[in-house]
Amino acid sequence: MRKSDFYYDLPPELIAQHPTERRDLSRLLRLDRRSGAVTHGTFRDILGILKKGDCLILNDSRVIPARIFGQKEETGGVNEFLLLKRSGDGEWETITKPGKRAREGVRFSFGGGLMTGEITKVLENGNRMVKFECDREFFSVLDEIGNMPLPPYIKEKLADKERYQTVYSREPGSAAAPTAGLHFTKELLAEIEALGVSVGYVTLHVGLGTFRPVKEEVISDHIMHTEHYVLPQATADIINRTKSGGGRVIAVGTTSCRTLESCGRNTPVGQPLCECSGDTDIFIYPGYEFTVIDGLITNFHLPESTLIMLVSALAGYENTMSAYKTAVEERYRFFSFGDACIIL
Repeated sequence: MRKSDFYYDLPPELIAQHPTERRDLSRLLRLDRRSGAVTHGTFRDILGILKKGDCLILNDSRVIPARIFGQKEETGGVNEFLLLKRSGDGEWETITKPGKRAREGVRFSFGGGLMTGEITKVLENGNRMVKFECDREFFSVLDEIGNMPLPPYIKEKLADKERYQTVYSREPGSAAAPTAGLHFTKELLAEIEALGVSVGYVTLHVGLGTFRPVKEEVISDHIMHTEHYVLPQATADIINRTKSGGGRVIAVGTTSCRTLESCGRNTPVGQPLCECSGDTDIFIYPGYEFTVIDGLITNFHLPESTLIMLVSALAGYENTMSAYKTAVEERYRFFSFGDACIIL
């Protein structure tokens, strides 16, 4: 298939610039992956869609305020740093601008001296490795001095940083939110569990590669970015029980989906899932055979993105493109702060 196969025309005014007033009252499009039938409602309607014996798997990664500004200790010149991935011992891969000021050995001060950083390596792709040091716990300092790295298509300032976090986020490390989970409230999750639906958690730290456009016209030539994931044994047990009981495994978000399918393809056929972790570059597009998930809750994704390709793999290409056309006609809100879709 070709990248252009996944293009659709999206009026700019449908790109959501802010979250809904209530998380669980965004709109919900239900897409039947077998028939292609579409129905409309609000997100709370999932209480009538989920069934006893199903399970929901959510990504508990927490977005870090990854955009920080540092002053070069020698000259006072200001650089912008965007934290991408932690490599251990306080060292991070970053995008650093302007690059000419960020040579190896150069030191920067952040937050009026709350934290310092030294450029330890210039990578082949132009990114910088930075070794950070501070007297307090790193993430508490980052919360104080950092800014949320909102996607480039969101132009409005976010009044409340917690609205770009899921209510169940707990493992800091993402440069972008797992946005399908933004629709849940703690109360809604409690109501879901009261139905007899199990809730489990994985961790996948979302990188900025999730916004990287597909440049190759033949999609199989595209090279996916890698992201770190963890599947705990407790969540594997929930999935195994759900499968053996005839329930449905429903991933909340493409990040949860990629985590589960990465673990599934590393599990021998017929064997139960076990805890696992690692880096995944799994690329899911039409023709992929799912081994773990039966359904997906997700937002509406960018044209020609790897995420709409993933949705097309699960729901079918024709069904997906038709549903997106309907969503545009029905004036759904798109992308990170937009409305939701459930595919079953």
